[in-house]
Amino acid sequence: MGPPPPPKSNTGKVLGIIGGVVALAVVGTIVAVVATNGGGGGADAGPKYKTVVPKALLGGEYTLAKDLSDSVGAKVPNDGAYARNMKVAGGQYSSGAKALVLMTMYGDISDPRQTVNSTISGMKKGDGAEVAVPNSKYNPGGSKDSVDCGVMVKRQMGQKITVPFCIWADSSTTGNVLETDGEHIDTDPYSVDLNALAQKTLKIRGEVRVPLDGEAKAAGGRQAAARPGA
Repeated sequence: MGPPPPPKSNTGKVLGIIGGVVALAVVGTIVAVVATNGGGGGADAGPKYKTVVPKALLGGEYTLAKDLSDSVGAKVPNDGAYARNMKVAGGQYSSGAKALVLMTMYGDISDPRQTVNSTISGMKKGDGAEVAVPNSKYNPGGSKDSVDCGVMVKRQMGQKITVPFCIWADSSTTGNVLETDGEHIDTDPYSVDLNALAQKTLKIRGEVRVPLDGEAKAAGGRQAAARPGA
């Protein structure tokens, strides 16, 4: 007899469930922002960046399995009390049995803290979802940039899935990073190394944010080249 077949990976199942949870969180975020009155930007308020969906993340560790930008973006309003001209960019990524979902929005965000709080509220609204480890701020490696990280537990069809998450928000972008292991989907929420996920999140943030001024300069250069005598 030959060797037994390898155990079937739960990655596809996990990707589908997490993708749905993240979509709900993003919609919940903007709905909460729309429903909130007031707000004002800080000294550095105003759009400076946009976000993109790379084919790979973390130096090729994760590869893009599905782009979620259009499907989630169709459900999200563009404007709210704390956010204007918002667009969605995100996707599902895989690395062996591991699954990672990145969901970002970019535009003009006048209250980043409210955006983070609204994201957490959106996560809590999902059927069978709860935040098992409350979010805390992390500054991995002494970085001046912080992210909020915690652990969500999603229950679906009797299966418990542990989903660590990290969130960032600034005057131009906000993003959610959720990572889990398809072979250990029900791990103890308190055993998750959130500092390690915070480090990954800051790296991902650096990979997906594109300065708008560079884009504007490039467009200006193309327009100048098109003019007679330019």
